[in-house]
Amino acid sequence: MSKADFYILPTDSLSARLDFACKLCEKAWRLGHKVYLHCQDADQRSELDARLWHFKGEAFVPHDLAQAHADAPVVLGIGDDAGEHRDLLINLGTEVPTFVGQFERVAEIVVEDPAIRQSARERFRFYREQGYALQDHRLQRLG
Repeated sequence: MSKADFYILPTDSLSARLDFACKLCEKAWRLGHKVYLHCQDADQRSELDARLWHFKGEAFVPHDLAQAHADAPVVLGIGDDAGEHRDLLINLGTEVPTFVGQFERVAEIVVEDPAIRQSARERFRFYREQGYALQDHRLQRLG
């Protein structure tokens, strides 16, 4: 059975959402998982690409754009095709991607922005109706 994890961040910062996606990518990659980062649009994908190069000084996450090197350990994509990826999908879009069913695990990153929270609720309902094992992770505010 597929699993969907919702990571709920105690901030309304959209930037924090991308930072957390980088951390998830690094952790999953280090554990040997292949990661598909589904981006909302080309601008978000470019921003995430830049962040993955320098989000953590000593860390490098090998990644590429999906259409350039679909076999990279971490790929960033937009659109309706995740290629051959089956392991972990990190969804940064506002809707459930059409290819979600090919993944063993889905990660959704939610911040306190009203639009992000509402679309996350709709995705949660979808996953529940499809029989996904659901888990939410409420992260604590630092400092």
